[in-house]
Amino acid sequence: MTDLTGTETPPVLPALIRQRPFVLFWFARLTVTLGYHMLVLAIAWTIYDVTGSAFDLGLVGLIQFVPAVVLTLLVGHVADRYDRRHIVRLAQAIYTLAAVIVLAVMLSAAKSVNLLFIAVFLLGCARAFELPAGSSLVPSLVPQSLVSRAVAAWASANQTAVICGPAAGGLIYAFNPPLVPSLSLIFFGAAMTFVTLIKVGGPPAGREPPTLSSVLAGFKFVRTRNRLLGVLSLDLIVILLGSVTALLPIYARDILDAGPQGLGLLRSAPAIGALLTTIALSRWPIERRIGPVMFGVVGLFGVATIVFALSKSLPLSMVALAVLGASDAVSVVIRFSLVQIETPDAMRGRVSAINYLFVGTSNTLGEFESGAVAALIGVVPTAVLGGVGSLLVAAIWMMLFPSLRKIDRFQPAEK
Repeated sequence: MTDLTGTETPPVLPALIRQRPFVLFWFARLTVTLGYHMLVLAIAWTIYDVTGSAFDLGLVGLIQFVPAVVLTLLVGHVADRYDRRHIVRLAQAIYTLAAVIVLAVMLSAAKSVNLLFIAVFLLGCARAFELPAGSSLVPSLVPQSLVSRAVAAWASANQTAVICGPAAGGLIYAFNPPLVPSLSLIFFGAAMTFVTLIKVGGPPAGREPPTLSSVLAGFKFVRTRNRLLGVLSLDLIVILLGSVTALLPIYARDILDAGPQGLGLLRSAPAIGALLTTIALSRWPIERRIGPVMFGVVGLFGVATIVFALSKSLPLSMVALAVLGASDAVSVVIRFSLVQIETPDAMRGRVSAINYLFVGTSNTLGEFESGAVAALIGVVPTAVLGGVGSLLVAAIWMMLFPSLRKIDRFQPAEK
């Protein structure tokens, strides 16, 4: 491959592979996410199997929402003061504790839903630590010129795990439920090992002390950057309204008659679309007309949600979820790239924490909202309303944030 001057340039993938810290972190992200999604599938299926309640499935999201709100901003500040690798390892240790609790429940004769809710709370705490610290660590592992591609590759690790984790978890659960948390323990241990092997400098000494003002500084930064505010709030509202994750056990058992294996396939389908998309984006990143592309994929997300809601065929449902995942992956890469590229390193942990706060809030509250509404009006109407709501929000945000709609290229952070 040559550039415009005729100079030979190395392919992108080998360029990323040569960044050993990033490769180790990629494998850490892959293994921890594999364990997480296997564990979440086992928890969700067991809760619904024991209680038969859509509302209880919604509670899984609500329980994870609490640590996302309480801990995330503090963790963001900590990530700007201390070694982000230590924070990621702490999160992985909390994942391990949750897996031990789930294993104990699976081995017991009486399946305690309350213990599973405790495990869900621990998972929420772990994600509140891991995601802000992990996403803010990525730019320090590669040269500036590779940040956008590294974000896409990092997302591909996540999506690979989201495909394999639920599919394998559903299949294994159908034959041997305790084996699911057992394998999760192995994956969490491997992730901690990978992170331990990463050698990279920590944050510079002398960064501001942990005051209320400094903890909340990320909000001030986002508020003064209109397009950051627009992209984060757009994702918050769309996922809050359009999330169907909490409804998947109901679709698998009651509508599609597909069992736990079908649930695994449904949970994997969005990640299949997302993985293919992130692989493409790591090779051919979006460099022009970023704003219009983002609004286009949000609209596609809404349409795919409606198709899934009305489908009574497992293959069609999987295709709709794959399209949904592909559109969401483009939005995720744009959002994460915008946050990482336009935020100075000294603020990156706190801004990444706000990014996760918005994402975590939308995912967890979205699951609670869909479970609660489904208990009132039914599963299919709830999913249809979510898709329609996503389309309306995209149209409204195009008017409220014209600067977001007009984004053409990413701009690097001010020094």
